[in-house]
Amino acid sequence: MNSASGKAPAPTPWRERLLRSAIVRIVAALLAIAIPFAAIAIPINLYVSDKSLKKAGALLLTVVVVGAYRAYVRLIEKRPVSELSSPRALRELGAGVLLGAVLFSLTIGVLAALRVYEVTGNNGWAAMLATVPGFVLAAVLEEVVMRGIVFRILEQSLGSWLALALSAVIFGALHLLNHGATLLNAGAVMLEAGILLAAAYMLTRRLWLCIGIHFAWNFTQGGIFSAAVSGGTTRGLLQAKLVGAEWLTGGAFGVEASAVAVVVCFSAAVLLLIAVKRKGNVRAAFWSGRQPAGQPA
Repeated sequence: MNSASGKAPAPTPWRERLLRSAIVRIVAALLAIAIPFAAIAIPINLYVSDKSLKKAGALLLTVVVVGAYRAYVRLIEKRPVSELSSPRALRELGAGVLLGAVLFSLTIGVLAALRVYEVTGNNGWAAMLATVPGFVLAAVLEEVVMRGIVFRILEQSLGSWLALALSAVIFGALHLLNHGATLLNAGAVMLEAGILLAAAYMLTRRLWLCIGIHFAWNFTQGGIFSAAVSGGTTRGLLQAKLVGAEWLTGGAFGVEASAVAVVVCFSAAVLLLIAVKRKGNVRAAFWSGRQPAGQPA
């Protein structure tokens, strides 16, 4: 009973009760993305054979993903979509592209110095540019799903560190669905990308930095150096070959499964997490009783 008025408190609306569950929110958000995505992607895959139209379809699907996520946040969570806010978007996206390109170039540079990676020719600029739409879609879709939905929602309940670990494991495990993937490949993706990209989100509390890193890593890997990307062969700017032990080359899965890539990206992730800690952007679990930190600056 309410001691002041003598009346029982009003029942909590069903929507608010449901949204208290992290699992329910994650499922609802994923469905909000998956349904419109499938409605566009299935007809494109079934009826479109022209390569140029397929590339346009990838860009259309990118817009659909962003629009569906914005709609979910505004209609269901009923808040501004701060993680996709416009201020600093270009700066953070550009910083992410630069960082992702530098990280992969450093990785391939080490492999070249070890005579594991060798350039044998080139395929031309058209081959490189043709990879852009697919890599844009992959970066936006995976970051919206993994960092915008899974990590963000888990973090609000479990705190930053546990959400970081769980989302990295999930991200690595999802790569087991890729062609030729092994547990070692998934572990590499978990350690390098799962942690690095979540750290990038924690640092800014926006998705632009991690989208930029994700796109540039894939584009530099496949679009420029023509290395396999998560098990998928890519014809990019350069013709090249990788020769050596799989732990060093990444094997058929790609250079991202190389020990060199793991060391380079995990080191970058640690540096980002140090910056996150200094900025005070680490969130406590709900049971700690501490106030959440890390609102977008």
